[in-house]
Parts: sequence; C-alpha cells; structure tokens
Amino acid sequence: MKRIIRIIAVTVIMIAACLGLTGCGRYTSSYVASICVTTSDSVSFGSLKGTMVFTAKCDGEEGRKIKYSAKLGTGCFTVYYDSDGTKNELFTINAGESVEASGGELVKGTVYIILETDGKCEDGKFSFEIE
Repeated sequence: MKRIIRIIAVTVIMIAACLGLTGCGRYTSSYVASICVTTSDSVSFGSLKGTMVFTAKCDGEEGRKIKYSAKLGTGCFTVYYDSDGTKNELFTINAGESVEASGGELVKGTVYIILETDGKCEDGKFSFEIE
C-alpha cells in the first residue's frame, strides 16, 4: 500500500513539475529554420517558416519605441509587437526589401516582438532595440 501511495505521489510531483516548466509567455515561437543564428534581440537565417517571438523589457519612460532594421531575400514577414496586452502590427517586409525605422507605443513591462512568415522566407536579418 505504501508503495502505491509513493508511486502516485511521485507521479503527481512529476506532472506538476512538467506543467511548471512549460512557461508563462503570452506568445510562443514555432518555426522551422536553416542556418539560423539568434541573439536576445536579433535573428539572421538562410530560411525560416513560422513564428518567432522575442521579448524585451521597457522601463516605462515616456516616448520609448522599438528601433528595428530588417532585410529579406525572398518571402514576406509581418512583424507585430505587444506591450499592453494588444497585438499591433509594427511593419511588413517583402522579398528584396530592407527597412530601418522605429515605432510602437510602449508601456512599462514586457514587450513581445512577434515575427510571422507568410510561407517560407530566405536570406533574412532582423534586429530590434528598445530606444
């Protein structure tokens, strides 16, 4: 009897630990990539398809924006941000384009930067910074 109780207790603890390790982020990354190098605020890739999410912190100082640069060989990306619980479009980039700008209205806390492909994209480089 003690053995059965011990097995049940260990099983419950393992399930709780697995659920606790799943994370609490609002958005999740789900992509397939090749020749992909990521840092905390940038990505460059040979090919990528799916959704990639970056997080950053904003100190809440008035006028903070997302400074970004991007270039893309083929495909189409739409980049969104979420600073206040609402997913907003930041910019869209198509094949052969490059962009360097800043935008977004940020509030204090976690900022999510969400990159979504429209199919397979190739030869891309994206970087982001809170300014």
